[in-house]
Amino acid sequence: MERNIVGLGEALWDVLPEGAKLGGAPANFAYHASQFGHSAMAVSALGNDALGDQTIKEFDEKGLKYIMPRVEYPTGTVGVELDAEGVPTYDIKTNVAWDNIPFTPEVEEAARNCSAVCFGSLAQRSETSRETIRKFLDATPDDCLKIFDINLRSTFYTKEIIQDSLKRCNILKINDEELITIGRLFGYPGLDIENKCWLILGKYNLDMLVLTCGTNGSYVFAPGVNSFQETPKVSVADTVGAGDSFTGAFTAAILSGKTIQEAHALAVQVSAFVCTQKGAMPRLPEELTAQIKG
Repeated sequence: MERNIVGLGEALWDVLPEGAKLGGAPANFAYHASQFGHSAMAVSALGNDALGDQTIKEFDEKGLKYIMPRVEYPTGTVGVELDAEGVPTYDIKTNVAWDNIPFTPEVEEAARNCSAVCFGSLAQRSETSRETIRKFLDATPDDCLKIFDINLRSTFYTKEIIQDSLKRCNILKINDEELITIGRLFGYPGLDIENKCWLILGKYNLDMLVLTCGTNGSYVFAPGVNSFQETPKVSVADTVGAGDSFTGAFTAAILSGKTIQEAHALAVQVSAFVCTQKGAMPRLPEELTAQIKG
């Protein structure tokens, strides 16, 4: 049986100025990983409502597998406003379906058959989903890539949740603004960027730490490896989902046997392309996907 790459956590609709688009970091991640020929699925929860039905319809159309139990809460939505550079701010609705993801036998089976899982802090704001995420991570195989894409949003995180997640993951994905927040939270605000990353990598015994710095490039730190890539200059439509596409492409490349440097280079290209498209889940061009599929 082919093992799956899993995006675990929030499934929601980004309500953008031009209308609603399916989003949520875990689903974005899984969709982009699937475009490189890997078996991938999104795991979350949906409401018994029209948006829940539309979510399933869109996943079916995109060919993305999913485990989405229907629960007695509304399907999640997020109001998204874009500034002049296309950078989003979010109004994330609370007490929604993805706050209440049940740990079903089907979800447990997905965990036991998982090659990589990406999870964040946002879906851990509620106890129900937090416990499901922890049980899922504990049930994965020993060689599973467990990627904590920290994804700090508003006040929906605590120091304790972040520390617990760092202990359960083997890869951390973080951006430069989040790194500043974590430095203050954990009591080392004075260190420079690279020293903070090496400190976190060592303290939590991580295999890799991926740091994205917007237009200022990105880094991957691993024992004996310090990879840097410049950010390509592109005409930005919006940046929604760009980070998730980076993580999805990077994960797919690592699982395909690419080196960290090769995976990093591909992830940067994919993320730059997604920035030129509206919404979080555009179809990638073949010249990108063929770098692994080929």
